[in-house]
Amino acid sequence: MNARWSARGLALAGAVALAVPLSAAPASALAPAATAPSATAPAAPLTNLDHLDFLLGSPTPAGVEGHSTYRLAEEPTLLAPWTYADARDGGTFERIGGGALDPATGDWGQGAYNADDTTRAAVVYLRHWKQTGDADSRHKAYELLRTVAYHQTTDGPDAGNVVLWMQPDGELNPSAEPVELPDPSDSGPSYWLARTVWALGEGYAAFADDDPDFAAFLKDRLALSRGAIEREVLSKYGQYVEADGKRVPAWLIVDGADASAEAVLGLTAAVRAGDDSSTTAARELAEGVAAMASGTSREWPYGAVLPWAQSPAMWHAWGSQMPAALAVAADVLDDPALAGPAIADATGFTTTLLTAGGPDNGWFPSPTDRVQIAYGADSRVQSLVALADTTGSSAFADLAGIQAAWFFGGNHAGARMYDPATGVTFDGLQPDGTVNRNSGAESTIHGLLTALALDAHPAIAARATALTSVTDRVGLTFVQAEDATSTDGTVSTPTSWTGESSWSGDALTLKPGQSATWGIGPADTKRWVEPVVFSQPGEQSLSRWRGNGVLKVTGPAQGISPTPGALLPHALTAPVSERQTELKVTAQRGDLVLDGLIVRPFVSRLVLEGAGSRSELVQSSAPGAERTTVSGGGTVRVYDARGRLLRTTAFDGEITVLLPSGGFAVAER
Repeated sequence: MNARWSARGLALAGAVALAVPLSAAPASALAPAATAPSATAPAAPLTNLDHLDFLLGSPTPAGVEGHSTYRLAEEPTLLAPWTYADARDGGTFERIGGGALDPATGDWGQGAYNADDTTRAAVVYLRHWKQTGDADSRHKAYELLRTVAYHQTTDGPDAGNVVLWMQPDGELNPSAEPVELPDPSDSGPSYWLARTVWALGEGYAAFADDDPDFAAFLKDRLALSRGAIEREVLSKYGQYVEADGKRVPAWLIVDGADASAEAVLGLTAAVRAGDDSSTTAARELAEGVAAMASGTSREWPYGAVLPWAQSPAMWHAWGSQMPAALAVAADVLDDPALAGPAIADATGFTTTLLTAGGPDNGWFPSPTDRVQIAYGADSRVQSLVALADTTGSSAFADLAGIQAAWFFGGNHAGARMYDPATGVTFDGLQPDGTVNRNSGAESTIHGLLTALALDAHPAIAARATALTSVTDRVGLTFVQAEDATSTDGTVSTPTSWTGESSWSGDALTLKPGQSATWGIGPADTKRWVEPVVFSQPGEQSLSRWRGNGVLKVTGPAQGISPTPGALLPHALTAPVSERQTELKVTAQRGDLVLDGLIVRPFVSRLVLEGAGSRSELVQSSAPGAERTTVSGGGTVRVYDARGRLLRTTAFDGEITVLLPSGGFAVAER
């Protein structure tokens, strides 16, 4: 299993917060906190720091060689958020750490605090301070940044890298249980290194004029971690490798465009504030992120910037700030070309994601993990808001309002996930609509980052908070291969996770001459179909899809992907008509191994409503201009595939709009 899917990675990606008996928590971890989200949204501002304040603890490290921070001798107590907060009766929460608690020592298997959450909490308080002038947020940002710096290793071969975990008393835990990679956690590049750069860069920018001495310290520490990235990652700048036949950059942090994007956010903040020494690293990482753009308006992943260079079959919502980083870098570095992949991600992929169900944890490549968490929803919001700011196009502001509505009930459960009255953000939304009512640091942080973005963009906030329910959705769907209405093939159950992708369920194998038929029903629009096929390197299969063309698949070379064999969508050459109710395939040469069928309509649709407001998104994947209708009255804006406004029309009742290929429209009242 790759490090990205370690126990820690899964926890941060939205797994249910660890449950610990009430008696097992330290006494200091028990306190009343914010209650669950209420039924009605309060007046602005939306940002409420109460629950994040509740999560903060005060470790006092004894000091260890290679770790120090600003004025540690004079100010020995640090500040950090507890990792998890489990819901208890009466609307209270219990703060807990990661892993098992040792009652004798008070230590956790992982720790109470971690650099991932401390860095991002610092960003919350920094942004709140700069937006509002709040003195308490300034103080907490200062203290959290001191803790961020303490996690850094300051000398030796691993200088600039970061120890992930800290115990309640401030003791660092370089090797957590269960084991995470890299181990020890400061022995190589990591997500927490990237997030440290994010926090230090934004911290330097915020304090540059306010406290020059502290800003100078932050700039030095930014240079320390940037040096680790330059030494361990950017030394490969300009080199490309292959993963399952795809050419990918070799100079991303942990091969991740997701991790690298968060580092870019910090580096560009520092550059904007005058740190020219961060310019080259910012540009090189941004170029690597941009190189992960993939697909077309018609073929998976529909223009998305993929997060992991080792797998062209993976996209996940959590940490998907790649478009945000590219939009900001395009502005700060005066390089409009960097915004191109971000725009394609927004107009092609994000619209597909919204109409398919929202910010799912993972499409691997089929929509396999449909849990949704605040980290994923916020990452999409941040990307759209950054594009709106950089391009000035209302296209991205329109989409940001629709995406941010997820926090206020505009999701498949109609559940409020963030409450401005308390600052609580729930930990997750299950596919069946069940809400994980814990509220740990990561969820709290990303709910607040969205709230801050909305407070800074009142028009987007007005749409997001008004749209409290999904009333219609027509978009990408998935048909399991084993759900064939008839087949003489063989159904088997492979191990779900391949190391780089995930089977959605069973596999259906068709040998030459064997066939399968699926019921797909009629539709209002033509549909693209992409069979998700598993193939080993060099293996070939040829299959005929009745009425929809011939599909030839050759298994790509493994390259740097973790395992041989690729599970990838392959587009059929001809679409499925509106009247077609069945899809039949016959294998002709080689074994055809199917996970299922991605079915994507020419025109996808999402309707959100609430309190007299309504937003309807329609998006086209058609090869040419496509007509469709929108309803509800108000104003409709039509955009092309680059997010450029083509026309604005006021209407009553219903109106027909002409969507350009790859474009979309938003009607709202």
